[in-house]
Amino acid sequence: MGVLIAALSLIPAARGATDFCQKTSQDLLVACADNAQGDYFVALAKCDNLSDQTARTNCRNNASAALNRARRTCGEQFDARQAACQKLGPAPYVPGIDPNNFIAEVNNPYFPLPPGRTLIYEGQTAEGFVHNEFIITRKTKVIQGVKCIQVHDLGYLDGALAEDTLDWFAQDKQGNVWYFGENTGELIDGRFVTLEGSFIAGVNRDKAGIIMKAHPMVGDFYRQEFSLDNAEDFAEVLALNATVQVPAGTFGNCLRTQETTPLETILLEDKYYATGVGNVLTVDRRTGDKLKLIRITTNSQ
Repeated sequence: MGVLIAALSLIPAARGATDFCQKTSQDLLVACADNAQGDYFVALAKCDNLSDQTARTNCRNNASAALNRARRTCGEQFDARQAACQKLGPAPYVPGIDPNNFIAEVNNPYFPLPPGRTLIYEGQTAEGFVHNEFIITRKTKVIQGVKCIQVHDLGYLDGALAEDTLDWFAQDKQGNVWYFGENTGELIDGRFVTLEGSFIAGVNRDKAGIIMKAHPMVGDFYRQEFSLDNAEDFAEVLALNATVQVPAGTFGNCLRTQETTPLETILLEDKYYATGVGNVLTVDRRTGDKLKLIRITTNSQ
C-alpha cells in the first residue's frame, strides 16, 4: 500500500464544485502508482526465484530502484496534468462532434491536406538520421459519422523503417482541424514492437482533439487528442509571425506552437506551420534536434 498512500498524499483536497480535469489527473495518479507497485512485486517474484543470494539481493535492490523511478514518473506526470488543468479549466472534456458540422476537405491555411501531396522531412538527431514522409492519401475513414482524410506517416531511422502510422483528420465548418485517431506502430528490425499511442475517437471513451485551430491566437492551449494514459498531447500557440528557413524554402508569418505530453514529461517540441503548406519545421527544445521540410512531392495513394 506504500506507493498508493504516497500517491494519494499528493492529491489536494477538493474544494467547492467538482473540478473534472483535476479529478481525472488524480485518478490517473492513483492508477500509475498502483501499476508501479504491481510491477515491483512482479520483479520481486522473479528475484525470489534466484538461488544465488548475492544475485537475489542485487535483483531486489534493482527492483526497489525501479519502483522509486516509477514513483517519480507518476508524480511528474501528475504535475504536468495539473499544470494543463490550470489552462484548460475544470470542465470535463466533451468535444461536440456533429457529423453535419464537418466538410469534405481540410483547407485550414496552417494545416491543409490536399489528397496526393507528400511532405518529406529530414534531420540528424541524437538517435540517428531521421527521414519522415507525411503522405496525404485519397483514402478516407468514417469515425463517429465523420468522413476523415487518411494520412500515412512513415518514419525512418538511419534508413530503416522505425514507425508506421495512419492518422485521420477532418475539418469542421468553422475551420478547426480535428484529429480523430491514429493506428501507430514502432518497429525494430522490421518487426512491430508496440502499438502504444493508437486510438480511435469514440472507442473506449477516447475522444478527438484539435490539431489546428481555425483562428489561432497567441496563448491558445488545447488538447490534440484524448486517450488517457495512451495519447495525451497538448499544444500552445507561441507566435504568429515566425520566419523559418529550411531546404524547401523560406517561409514568413509562420505559426509557432509548443507541444507537450504528460506521458513523456521530457518532451518539449516547437512546431512551425506555414500557410498553404503546413508543418515546415519541428525543433526539440531539449536536445536542439531539428526535423526540416526538405521538399513537397505528389503521390498516387
